[in-house]
Amino acid sequence: MRIIAHLDMDAFFASLEEAGSPIFKGLPIAVGSDPKNGQGRGVVSTANYKAREYGIHSALPISKAWQLSQIAKVEGKPEVVFLPVDFERYNKAHEEIFEIIKKYSDLVEPASIDEFYFDLSFSKNYKEAKKICFRIKQEIKEELKVTCSVGLGLNKLIAKISAGMKKPDGFLAVPEKDAEKFLELLPIREIPGIGPKTEEKFNKLGIKIVKDLKKFSVEELHKMLGKWGIDLYYKIRGVDDSEIVENKEAKSIGEQITFEQNTLNSIYIGEAFENICKSVFKRFMTSGFKSFRTVGITVRFSDFETKTTAKTLKKPSSSKKEFELETMKLLLPYLDKRKNPKKKLIRLIGAKLEKFKS
Repeated sequence: MRIIAHLDMDAFFASLEEAGSPIFKGLPIAVGSDPKNGQGRGVVSTANYKAREYGIHSALPISKAWQLSQIAKVEGKPEVVFLPVDFERYNKAHEEIFEIIKKYSDLVEPASIDEFYFDLSFSKNYKEAKKICFRIKQEIKEELKVTCSVGLGLNKLIAKISAGMKKPDGFLAVPEKDAEKFLELLPIREIPGIGPKTEEKFNKLGIKIVKDLKKFSVEELHKMLGKWGIDLYYKIRGVDDSEIVENKEAKSIGEQITFEQNTLNSIYIGEAFENICKSVFKRFMTSGFKSFRTVGITVRFSDFETKTTAKTLKKPSSSKKEFELETMKLLLPYLDKRKNPKKKLIRLIGAKLEKFKS
């Protein structure tokens, strides 16, 4: 019998900040860009559950988050504590959580900085697997002073969805016999891979929940959505054969910066880009990878049009100088008429490395 667990940290960045500073306990916290009294650029990375009561959530513009904080203040509620992102702290906690899970399972896949899949198929039954999950939850709470939610299921799909159903600090097990019925009454958006556009497309056809979606044949979904339609046909029936991949390596290392003001000032952009490249390369040097083969950049204009350009090098490289030189060559055309004929101001730039060799 296959038993897969999915562990999802609760408001990870914000919870770590709260746990690390007693003065923040019980206060609404938003981690992300500096709001600059409502004039800041960028977005919220994570908000704790107290801040979410104000309507603040991940990816919300930081200026909007600040406005919601001020509304709460007028209503007599605590103002939101805005904190910068501290990836060093979060990555350290990620490694500590990974080591805790590894005590109980030989097969663990970090799905992101705050999510993990692990195999508990060695358990006799779901009751025994549940006990293991609660030991992991308790150890994380004792060691890091933060909580997580865990889901159990016959595969990664069911485990992930069930983990999200009982947040925060929750647990839900969905045995194999109940998996398909468990999915049927869920909104279609709960199925991984169904985004806003696909949801809107189905909503226009009167499809709101998974049970409605099951009316379509595999051929019909294939015609509507291509190959993804075939995958979806099986997902909504609880079928997911994807394996847990323990040594899941990063596909890219990159960073972006949103400017305080839209600009085409080449000196200002150049200095910011140089700092981004230094930070990206520093992460590459500590990643354990031996070399990279592809470099790339991202440019977002003031009208939010976003362009990405990449170059595959003739041979693998580990040279900082080559990385900086090649990415700068990719960026420069966006500062003049070659790739920016209307001379649009730039809002965001980014640089990245890809195609690594261990």
